[in-house]
Amino acid sequence: MAAPVTSRPALEVANRGWLTGAIMLATIMQVLDTTIANVALPHMAASLGASQGEITWVLTSYIVAAAIMTPMSGWIVDRMGRKRVFIGAIAGFVASSMLCGLAQGIGDMVLWRIMQGIFGAVIAPMAQSVIMDINPREKLGQAMAIYGAGIMVGPIIGPTLGGWLTESFDWRWVFFINLPVGGLALVGIAFFMPHGMTRARRFDIFGFAMLALAVGGLQLLLDRGEAVDWFESPEIWIYLGLTISGFWVFVIHALTAGEPFIDLRIFRDRNFVMGNVFMFVIGLTLFSGLALLPPLLQNLMGYPVITTGIVMAPRGIGTMLSMVVVGRLVDRLGPRLLVFAGLSLSCVSLWMMTGFETGMDDRLVILSGVVQGFGMGFVFVPLTTLAFATLSPALRGDGTSVFSLVRNMGSGIGISLVTTVLTRMLGVNHAELASRLPLDSPQVAMQFPALLSGDPAMAAVADGLVSQQAAMLAYIDNFLMMMVLTLVAFPIVLLLRNPSTDAPAPRAMAEH
Repeated sequence: MAAPVTSRPALEVANRGWLTGAIMLATIMQVLDTTIANVALPHMAASLGASQGEITWVLTSYIVAAAIMTPMSGWIVDRMGRKRVFIGAIAGFVASSMLCGLAQGIGDMVLWRIMQGIFGAVIAPMAQSVIMDINPREKLGQAMAIYGAGIMVGPIIGPTLGGWLTESFDWRWVFFINLPVGGLALVGIAFFMPHGMTRARRFDIFGFAMLALAVGGLQLLLDRGEAVDWFESPEIWIYLGLTISGFWVFVIHALTAGEPFIDLRIFRDRNFVMGNVFMFVIGLTLFSGLALLPPLLQNLMGYPVITTGIVMAPRGIGTMLSMVVVGRLVDRLGPRLLVFAGLSLSCVSLWMMTGFETGMDDRLVILSGVVQGFGMGFVFVPLTTLAFATLSPALRGDGTSVFSLVRNMGSGIGISLVTTVLTRMLGVNHAELASRLPLDSPQVAMQFPALLSGDPAMAAVADGLVSQQAAMLAYIDNFLMMMVLTLVAFPIVLLLRNPSTDAPAPRAMAEH
């Protein structure tokens, strides 16, 4: 029986392995920079003479610039060709990283971080598109497992690597580390990636401006909300207004324009739409949880940065191992069963994390991390495979940019949600625990007689203990909330379809 046309990749390359390695180097470099600078902020502030409020713009500027530019990657690739854009994006990212490391003031740093975000925004979606194009359809699951390993592991090791570089060398090496990595990726792309086809495509400047307004407003709202007490501040209402109005005008314009900024044909693919909906939910629940563990381990349990990284490393190992396994199973079992298994493992891990306490050892942290890592791998690979299994290669540029944007928006909203819940529940739990320790209580007088002496030092110790327990309870409240939200996601699994039931015609798969 003749092999189906769909078994041929959309882009034939001579050295698929070397090209994949170069692409993943670039992807990991870009993803790392979303978190690697976090732990270096205090050192940057002291060196650059920036206030606490000013130094946070080192993170905000990068995130907002990347969010705005991500949807544009599809148009840029179609217009200029993937090889030119990839080389330009990596070169620009590396140059911006070097300039960040050489910055002498907060203004310089924010400017170069914006440039980093602009160039870096193109790398991840384009990497996903190229990896899909150079692999035949039957190996799409394995290809997405390789891509997913870089996307998922990068944020886990980022803070640890940043902390080690800052403590062992200098905070500037957080940015200088990109030079050798980016250089290797640049050489690999230049040698092994063929020049792709280009097509004339008008730039919808109005559509891009409206989408940029909506995405930028949403990112600023999420990033600044907790700092200014959310909707108690007029600043947040302004961001909300910009987000709603920008998105509304963009949708109306996209439906009526002759050649909109994003090709709306991608939304005719049911698998792509459902994959994006589910990825948003997963970003909201599972990805956001990664932001909770480093501060819990470092601030509450007193772990050094390096120890935190060692304890969290099994989570990344579990993710990579599960992606290798799932990459081989997704085409045999279909996405629904694997996603169901991944959600189940994630719920088990979150339930285990509700058993955290201040005096525990690191075994429970490691075990729950391995289980959650496996769960995330079982979810990410099938969803990514599903979303693009029946999407024409000609639409993958726009598809990967939208998919990356949806994933980032989901995790951004989730991180803001868990941060807000953590802050609010810390106050609630502190008040509740303090109310259970009245000074006139016989039990308090018996167990803590020094408290009744009026010694300020003893009062401070007691308040510290109450604050510590209140913080741990606040983290547990977050883990419970994420477990409930993950359980709510189970019915969505029923809406997923196996790609084989919606397989595209051979002609659609062969177009390029």
